[in-house]
Amino acid sequence: MATKQDMAELDRLETGSNFPSLEAVGYNIKRDPGGPGICAFILTLFSFLLILATFPLSLCFSVKVVQEYERAVIFRLGRLLKGGARGPGIFFIVPCIDTYRKIDLRTVSFDVPPQEILSRDSVTVAVDAVVYYRVQNPTIAVSNVENFSHSTRLLAATTLRNVLGTKNLAEILSERETISHTMQSSLDEATDPWGVKVERVEIKDVRLPVQLQRAMAAEAEAAREARAKVIAAEGEQKASHALREAAEIISESPGALQLRYLQTLNTISAEKNSTIIFPLPIDILKHFLKPDKKEKKEMR
Repeated sequence: MATKQDMAELDRLETGSNFPSLEAVGYNIKRDPGGPGICAFILTLFSFLLILATFPLSLCFSVKVVQEYERAVIFRLGRLLKGGARGPGIFFIVPCIDTYRKIDLRTVSFDVPPQEILSRDSVTVAVDAVVYYRVQNPTIAVSNVENFSHSTRLLAATTLRNVLGTKNLAEILSERETISHTMQSSLDEATDPWGVKVERVEIKDVRLPVQLQRAMAAEAEAAREARAKVIAAEGEQKASHALREAAEIISESPGALQLRYLQTLNTISAEKNSTIIFPLPIDILKHFLKPDKKEKKEMR
């Protein structure tokens, strides 16, 4: 025995619609068992007679065209017609009793207004985002929600505040991609009953207060200065070790000092400098220096 869902799918295949019927996607249609009634029958008959009486002028009002990226959802006397949305191409309506609404299936993008958000570590930031969505089922988008575009915009702003409220400032600044995926999943799940598919969410900008920016800049500058001082101290330490080893090597060989002196003169002459440096042994200057108190005591 066939179920209601099987019958709905068979009805969709027979009508040739590109979209699943409302029953197939879980939308319950409450149909009147008694039919549209005698008034609807009379209005329908009168409309067809009017079309025949004004033919071919009535074709201007009966023949409609939708583009490749559009679909038309038709209501007859307030009831949704079978077969789902019409299009693309030509379709016919009865002017007096039919109304239709065009739905654009292209991807739509909009900016989420900047939201003042208090992060988990009590920092106030202003965050704005971009949301990309498209209508997946035009029949459900018209029947289940009054204005799917406005509703999606409001839901995106609310979801942005809810998701970022659970993150601290460091996570907001460094984990933008993760936050975007979380928002996209949450929005897609919420807009699925509306026939809307959220394709992508991107965090566009995160603006911090001016005082917080100055504090972070001062902290970063202080950290860089501390690292620079540590690096300079390490360089001085390594240089002092190298100089001590060089002095020990030169002290072991008297000729090494003379070779070093000649190398220094060669370097100075290569720069076309007229200054000549003569090394003066420190031992000679000891005789001209005043003796210290300890030396006086020894002399006594």
